[in-house]
Amino acid sequence: MVDLTALLADLAAESAQLDALVAPLPLVEWDRPTPAPGWTVAHQIAHLAWTDHVAHLAATDAAAFFASVTDAPDPARLVDDGAAAFLAPPAELLARWRDGRAALAAALAAAPPGERLPWYGTGMSPASMVTARIMETWAHGEDVAEALGVGRAPTARLRHVAHLGFRTLGHGFAAHGRPMPAAPVRVELAAPDGALWTFGPVDAADLVTGPALDFCLLVTQRRHRTDLALVATGPVADEWLDVAQAFAGPPGAKRAAAGSGRTKETA
Repeated sequence: MVDLTALLADLAAESAQLDALVAPLPLVEWDRPTPAPGWTVAHQIAHLAWTDHVAHLAATDAAAFFASVTDAPDPARLVDDGAAAFLAPPAELLARWRDGRAALAAALAAAPPGERLPWYGTGMSPASMVTARIMETWAHGEDVAEALGVGRAPTARLRHVAHLGFRTLGHGFAAHGRPMPAAPVRVELAAPDGALWTFGPVDAADLVTGPALDFCLLVTQRRHRTDLALVATGPVADEWLDVAQAFAGPPGAKRAAAGSGRTKETA
Protein backbone atom coordinates (compact mmCIF):
# COMPACT_ATOMS: atom_id res chain seq x y z
CA MET A 1 0.00 0.00 0.00
CA VAL A 2 1.22 3.49 -0.84
CA ASP A 3 1.65 5.72 2.23
CA LEU A 4 -0.09 8.91 1.07
CA THR A 5 0.86 10.73 4.27
CA ALA A 6 4.56 10.04 3.64
CA LEU A 7 4.20 11.13 0.01
CA LEU A 8 2.57 14.40 1.06
CA ALA A 9 5.37 14.98 3.57
CA ASP A 10 7.93 14.56 0.80
CA LEU A 11 5.99 16.98 -1.43
CA ALA A 12 5.93 19.51 1.40
CA ALA A 13 9.68 19.09 1.93
CA GLU A 14 10.44 19.49 -1.80
CA SER A 15 8.28 22.62 -1.94
CA ALA A 16 9.87 24.04 1.22
CA GLN A 17 13.36 23.58 -0.23
CA LEU A 18 12.45 25.60 -3.33
CA ASP A 19 10.52 28.14 -1.25
CA ALA A 20 13.63 28.72 0.88
CA LEU A 21 15.65 29.31 -2.28
CA VAL A 22 13.36 31.95 -3.80
CA ALA A 23 11.82 33.67 -0.77
CA PRO A 24 14.85 35.83 0.08
CA LEU A 25 15.61 36.81 -3.53
CA PRO A 26 15.76 40.53 -4.29
CA LEU A 27 13.14 41.73 -6.76
CA VAL A 28 15.55 41.85 -9.69
CA GLU A 29 16.38 38.13 -9.34
CA TRP A 30 12.75 37.16 -9.94
CA ASP A 31 13.19 38.45 -13.49
CA ARG A 32 16.29 36.33 -14.10
CA PRO A 33 15.88 34.09 -17.19
CA THR A 34 15.80 30.34 -16.58
CA PRO A 35 16.69 27.52 -19.00
CA ALA A 36 13.05 27.36 -20.16
CA PRO A 37 12.86 29.81 -23.11
CA GLY A 38 10.91 32.93 -22.19
CA TRP A 39 10.48 31.92 -18.55
CA THR A 40 11.93 33.83 -15.62
CA VAL A 41 12.26 32.63 -12.03
CA ALA A 42 8.83 34.20 -11.45
CA HIS A 43 7.36 32.18 -14.34
CA GLN A 44 8.67 28.96 -12.79
CA ILE A 45 6.96 29.64 -9.47
CA ALA A 46 3.80 30.88 -11.22
CA HIS A 47 3.72 27.63 -13.20
CA LEU A 48 3.86 25.59 -9.99
CA ALA A 49 1.10 27.74 -8.49
CA TRP A 50 -1.04 27.26 -11.60
CA THR A 51 -0.52 23.49 -11.76
CA ASP A 52 -1.33 23.20 -8.06
CA HIS A 53 -4.52 25.14 -8.80
CA VAL A 54 -5.65 22.90 -11.65
CA ALA A 55 -4.66 19.79 -9.66
CA HIS A 56 -6.86 21.09 -6.83
CA LEU A 57 -9.72 21.46 -9.32
CA ALA A 58 -9.12 17.87 -10.47
CA ALA A 59 -9.32 16.67 -6.86
CA THR A 60 -12.37 18.72 -5.87
CA ASP A 61 -14.38 19.70 -8.96
CA ALA A 62 -13.84 17.54 -12.05
CA ALA A 63 -16.28 19.60 -14.12
CA ALA A 64 -14.34 22.79 -13.40
CA PHE A 65 -11.09 21.03 -14.28
CA PHE A 66 -12.44 19.88 -17.66
CA ALA A 67 -13.84 23.37 -18.30
CA SER A 68 -10.40 24.86 -17.68
CA VAL A 69 -9.11 22.65 -20.50
CA THR A 70 -11.95 23.01 -23.00
CA ASP A 71 -12.28 26.78 -22.44
CA ALA A 72 -8.60 27.46 -23.03
CA PRO A 73 -8.24 30.00 -25.89
CA ASP A 74 -5.24 28.14 -27.32
CA PRO A 75 -4.68 24.56 -26.06
CA ALA A 76 -1.13 24.64 -27.44
CA ARG A 77 -0.35 27.52 -25.08
CA LEU A 78 -2.17 26.14 -22.05
CA VAL A 79 0.98 25.81 -19.92
CA ASP A 80 2.48 29.17 -20.91
CA ASP A 81 -0.86 30.96 -20.50
CA GLY A 82 -1.37 29.30 -17.11
CA ALA A 83 1.98 30.52 -15.84
CA ALA A 84 1.34 34.01 -17.23
CA ALA A 85 -2.07 34.18 -15.55
CA PHE A 86 -0.55 33.43 -12.15
CA LEU A 87 2.29 35.95 -12.38
CA ALA A 88 2.22 38.58 -9.64
CA PRO A 89 4.65 40.64 -7.56
CA PRO A 90 6.94 38.23 -5.65
CA ALA A 91 5.28 38.56 -2.24
CA GLU A 92 1.83 37.98 -3.74
CA LEU A 93 3.09 35.14 -5.93
CA LEU A 94 4.74 33.40 -2.98
CA ALA A 95 1.55 33.70 -0.92
CA ARG A 96 -0.50 32.35 -3.83
CA TRP A 97 1.83 29.37 -4.28
CA ARG A 98 1.93 28.60 -0.55
CA ASP A 99 -1.84 28.80 -0.14
CA GLY A 100 -2.44 26.74 -3.28
CA ARG A 101 -0.10 23.92 -2.40
CA ALA A 102 -1.56 23.73 1.12
CA ALA A 103 -5.09 23.54 -0.30
CA LEU A 104 -4.02 20.86 -2.76
CA ALA A 105 -2.37 18.77 -0.04
CA ALA A 106 -5.52 18.91 2.06
CA ALA A 107 -7.72 17.94 -0.89
CA LEU A 108 -5.52 15.00 -1.86
CA ALA A 109 -5.32 13.80 1.76
CA ALA A 110 -9.13 13.76 1.85
CA ALA A 111 -9.61 12.02 -1.50
CA PRO A 112 -10.74 8.38 -1.41
CA PRO A 113 -7.68 6.15 -2.12
CA GLY A 114 -9.30 4.37 -5.06
CA GLU A 115 -10.59 7.53 -6.73
CA ARG A 116 -9.31 8.40 -10.22
CA LEU A 117 -8.66 12.10 -10.59
CA PRO A 118 -8.86 13.59 -14.08
CA TRP A 119 -5.67 14.92 -15.62
CA TYR A 120 -4.34 15.80 -19.05
CA GLY A 121 -4.95 12.75 -21.23
CA THR A 122 -5.17 10.33 -18.31
CA GLY A 123 -6.57 9.67 -14.84
CA MET A 124 -4.52 9.56 -11.66
CA SER A 125 -4.89 8.19 -8.16
CA PRO A 126 -4.29 10.66 -5.31
CA ALA A 127 -0.90 9.03 -4.69
CA SER A 128 0.07 9.35 -8.34
CA MET A 129 -1.00 12.99 -8.31
CA VAL A 130 1.26 13.67 -5.31
CA THR A 131 4.14 11.88 -7.01
CA ALA A 132 3.63 14.00 -10.13
CA ARG A 133 3.65 17.17 -8.02
CA ILE A 134 6.94 16.08 -6.42
CA MET A 135 8.39 15.53 -9.90
CA GLU A 136 7.21 18.93 -11.17
CA THR A 137 8.39 20.78 -8.08
CA TRP A 138 11.83 19.17 -8.24
CA ALA A 139 12.21 19.73 -11.99
CA HIS A 140 11.20 23.39 -11.92
CA GLY A 141 13.33 23.82 -8.83
CA GLU A 142 16.26 22.62 -10.93
CA ASP A 143 15.49 25.31 -13.50
CA VAL A 144 15.46 27.98 -10.80
CA ALA A 145 18.66 26.71 -9.17
CA GLU A 146 20.43 26.60 -12.53
CA ALA A 147 19.35 30.15 -13.32
CA LEU A 148 20.66 31.35 -9.96
CA GLY A 149 23.89 29.37 -10.20
CA VAL A 150 23.01 27.38 -7.08
CA GLY A 151 23.88 23.73 -6.62
CA ARG A 152 21.31 21.48 -4.96
CA ALA A 153 22.33 18.21 -3.33
CA PRO A 154 20.10 15.32 -4.48
CA THR A 155 17.90 13.76 -1.78
CA ALA A 156 16.10 10.47 -1.27
CA ARG A 157 12.98 12.19 -2.65
CA LEU A 158 14.44 11.60 -6.11
CA ARG A 159 13.20 8.04 -5.83
CA HIS A 160 9.67 9.31 -6.52
CA VAL A 161 10.87 11.05 -9.69
CA ALA A 162 12.81 7.99 -10.81
CA HIS A 163 9.84 5.68 -10.18
CA LEU A 164 7.54 7.96 -12.15
CA GLY A 165 10.12 8.12 -14.94
CA PHE A 166 10.14 4.33 -15.12
CA ARG A 167 6.35 4.01 -14.97
CA THR A 168 5.89 6.45 -17.85
CA LEU A 169 8.06 4.49 -20.31
CA GLY A 170 5.04 3.76 -22.51
CA HIS A 171 3.90 7.37 -22.41
CA GLY A 172 7.26 8.53 -23.71
CA PHE A 173 6.98 6.29 -26.76
CA ALA A 174 3.31 7.21 -27.36
CA ALA A 175 3.96 10.94 -27.01
CA HIS A 176 6.55 10.68 -29.77
CA GLY A 177 4.22 8.66 -32.03
CA ARG A 178 6.11 5.41 -31.56
CA PRO A 179 4.63 1.98 -30.78
CA MET A 180 4.81 0.69 -27.25
CA PRO A 181 7.74 -1.75 -27.06
CA ALA A 182 6.96 -5.35 -26.19
CA ALA A 183 10.25 -5.97 -24.38
CA PRO A 184 10.50 -4.91 -20.73
CA VAL A 185 13.29 -2.70 -19.46
CA ARG A 186 15.23 -3.01 -16.22
CA VAL A 187 16.49 0.17 -14.51
CA GLU A 188 19.31 0.13 -11.96
CA LEU A 189 20.22 3.50 -10.44
CA ALA A 190 22.85 4.62 -7.96
CA ALA A 191 20.95 6.53 -5.27
CA PRO A 192 22.36 9.66 -3.59
CA ASP A 193 23.19 7.65 -0.44
CA GLY A 194 24.97 4.91 -2.39
CA ALA A 195 22.07 2.43 -2.38
CA LEU A 196 20.78 0.80 -5.56
CA TRP A 197 17.28 1.64 -6.78
CA THR A 198 15.86 -0.94 -9.16
CA PHE A 199 12.73 -1.03 -11.31
CA GLY A 200 11.56 -3.66 -13.77
CA PRO A 201 12.13 -7.42 -14.11
CA VAL A 202 15.57 -8.66 -13.11
CA ASP A 203 15.83 -10.88 -16.19
CA ALA A 204 15.02 -8.14 -18.76
CA ALA A 205 17.45 -8.09 -21.68
CA ASP A 206 17.16 -4.30 -21.98
CA LEU A 207 18.79 -2.33 -19.18
CA VAL A 208 19.42 1.29 -18.16
CA THR A 209 22.07 2.00 -15.53
CA GLY A 210 23.62 5.12 -14.06
CA PRO A 211 23.19 7.74 -11.33
CA ALA A 212 19.64 8.32 -10.11
CA LEU A 213 20.13 12.07 -10.48
CA ASP A 214 21.05 11.68 -14.15
CA PHE A 215 18.01 9.49 -14.82
CA CYS A 216 15.73 12.06 -13.18
CA LEU A 217 17.29 14.88 -15.19
CA LEU A 218 16.66 12.86 -18.35
CA VAL A 219 13.02 11.89 -17.76
CA THR A 220 12.15 15.47 -16.81
CA GLN A 221 14.06 16.64 -19.92
CA ARG A 222 16.40 18.86 -17.90
CA ARG A 223 19.53 17.48 -19.60
CA HIS A 224 20.37 15.90 -22.95
CA ARG A 225 21.25 12.23 -22.69
CA THR A 226 24.74 12.81 -24.11
CA ASP A 227 25.53 14.97 -21.08
CA LEU A 228 24.54 12.26 -18.61
CA ALA A 229 26.27 9.14 -17.33
CA LEU A 230 23.47 6.78 -18.34
CA VAL A 231 24.20 3.52 -20.16
CA ALA A 232 21.56 1.78 -22.28
CA THR A 233 21.88 -1.93 -23.02
CA GLY A 234 19.59 -3.18 -25.78
CA PRO A 235 17.60 -1.44 -28.53
CA VAL A 236 14.48 -0.69 -26.48
CA ALA A 237 16.46 0.85 -23.63
CA ASP A 238 18.49 2.89 -26.11
CA GLU A 239 15.39 4.23 -27.89
CA TRP A 240 13.68 4.96 -24.59
CA LEU A 241 16.45 7.34 -23.52
CA ASP A 242 15.66 9.40 -26.63
CA VAL A 243 11.93 9.71 -25.87
CA ALA A 244 11.69 9.45 -22.07
CA GLN A 245 9.13 11.86 -20.62
CA ALA A 246 7.77 11.70 -17.08
CA PHE A 247 5.25 14.53 -17.54
CA ALA A 248 1.85 14.47 -19.24
CA GLY A 249 1.13 16.06 -22.58
CA PRO A 250 2.95 16.32 -25.90
CA PRO A 251 6.72 15.81 -26.16
CA GLY A 252 8.76 18.66 -24.83
CA ALA A 253 11.38 20.53 -26.80
CA LYS A 254 14.17 18.80 -24.83
CA ARG A 255 17.48 20.35 -23.90
CA ALA A 256 20.24 20.65 -26.44
CA ALA A 257 23.49 18.85 -25.71
CA ALA A 258 25.96 20.96 -23.78
CA GLY A 259 28.59 20.53 -26.50
CA SER A 260 30.77 18.33 -24.36
CA GLY A 261 31.62 16.16 -27.33
CA ARG A 262 30.34 13.03 -25.62
CA THR A 263 28.28 10.58 -27.61
CA LYS A 264 25.50 8.49 -26.21
CA GLU A 265 26.70 5.45 -24.29
CA THR A 266 25.22 2.22 -25.53
CA ALA A 267 26.14 -1.30 -24.45
